[in-house]
Amino acid sequence: MQIARESCHFRRSLAIHFHLALIGTALALFASGPVLAQSPSGQVAEETPADPLAQEILLKADQIRFPKESFQVDINIISKQADQTTETKKYQVLSKGNDKTVVITTEPASERGQTLLMSGRDLWIFLPEVSQPVRLSLAQRLTGQVANGDLARANFSGDYHPRILRNETIDGESYHVLELRAVDRSVTYPRVLYWVNQKNAQPFKAEFYSLSNRLLKTCRYENFRNLAGKLRPTRLVMENALRAGEVSILEYNDMKIRELPDKFFTKEYLKKLD
Repeated sequence: MQIARESCHFRRSLAIHFHLALIGTALALFASGPVLAQSPSGQVAEETPADPLAQEILLKADQIRFPKESFQVDINIISKQADQTTETKKYQVLSKGNDKTVVITTEPASERGQTLLMSGRDLWIFLPEVSQPVRLSLAQRLTGQVANGDLARANFSGDYHPRILRNETIDGESYHVLELRAVDRSVTYPRVLYWVNQKNAQPFKAEFYSLSNRLLKTCRYENFRNLAGKLRPTRLVMENALRAGEVSILEYNDMKIRELPDKFFTKEYLKKLD
């Protein structure tokens, strides 16, 4: 009888410990937040369910902003500070797909020859006075309110998981409001809200957020005109949401479809350029 009682007591204790362990595991998972998935680049990103309609809308808006073929375009950037001082810089951009870009500084003369190379999500800068390229982040500032990634990797469809957050009507036009979540932490912005015209898929505006969900800056897509065979926004206005009065205006000119060999987008090739 004594052995039977001890055996029964042992089984009850074991069951209690087992249930307590399950409860502890559940609480730990709850406290840790959403389950994270490992991205192809090795970064950790939140799992986001696929939204085929949102992906289609995002791709159409990307193809309005830039050709799906390889292309060349000149970009003038005028940056204004809160004290009304201004700075103008000019760049030539060569782009192929969503993962190969060269950004060449053409003005001012003091920075001429500086070149950014993006391959995948790896970004380097080549400086005339430095023998080896320097690794950069897409999120680092290029000039004014413009980050490196704003020029080097400007298409959204390859970098974000989109979903339709809501629909809005602004000045009689209906817009899809997409929420874009970065596929990993190497992307320029962790989160973007993006307004796309429901009728023609033209981008209207975007809001860019930090990892802590703080609004960093806004962008308006303006002055649609024909570039490289399609009506595209040729003026982007990027405003600092944290410092009033700081704004950068990007003007796109002379866009043309151009055949660009893959060798253009290698460190070995750019090292040979003067």
